[in-house]
Amino acid sequence: MGKVLYIGFKGKNNASGRLAESLSPDHLLLTNSFEGLKKDIDSIGQEYDCAVMFGVDKNLVSTVRIELSAVKGDKKYYSKLNADKFASSLDAAGIKTVISDDPKTCLCNEAYWNALSRFEGRAIFIHIPTIRNADEAFLSKMRLDYSIYL
Repeated sequence: MGKVLYIGFKGKNNASGRLAESLSPDHLLLTNSFEGLKKDIDSIGQEYDCAVMFGVDKNLVSTVRIELSAVKGDKKYYSKLNADKFASSLDAAGIKTVISDDPKTCLCNEAYWNALSRFEGRAIFIHIPTIRNADEAFLSKMRLDYSIYL
């Protein structure tokens, strides 16, 4: 596909940011506010063709959830990337994976909506556990070359 941007959220103990940073120098850490993250995503250069995004869900333990869509009002915006390929690669790495089409109205959903808009549907969002539930061994399994699944 082209050049991939890895996106997580800012915060010293935010597993999504740590993962995005560890995957590539081509990463962006989003501000933890609705206005801030929109500004961050709007500032992404044209050199990136797609985005692999990570966010934290405190209810996950040793499992990740791939989001198919983001919602705003009564509209859903679907990813054009193949979630099944991502799920298969994560499963092969020993990570239990769930695919969801039930977006929640939270900061992660807002970030995904903006990224789907910015990348014309060429983004995927993967919820991962918190640092408490995602030790270094888990994060190590998550360090895949996601670009080959795009």
